[in-house]
Amino acid sequence: MVKLRLKRCGKKQRAVYRIVAIDVRSRRAGRDLRKVGFYDPIKNQTYLNIPVILYFLEQGAQPTGTVQNISKRAGVSLELSPTQQTKVN
Repeated sequence: MVKLRLKRCGKKQRAVYRIVAIDVRSRRAGRDLRKVGFYDPIKNQTYLNIPVILYFLEQGAQPTGTVQNISKRAGVSLELSPTQQTKVN
């Protein structure tokens, strides 16, 4: 299973986070599948690669609560609409 979660980068007392698509079994600093954005809490800057994020969501990736909150503040909904969700019979 794939999750969209934060990966810490930067110096001590100056954290910057990458938003990555990563396997659930990997550690926080583990190898990511793809970088999909970044978040700087000190400067309050956010960059999200929306087409790539939507691709991973369509493939079944689950965003963490923090990534959902960051995206809502950026004005982007990470939830799939009913037309985008696949039907399972």
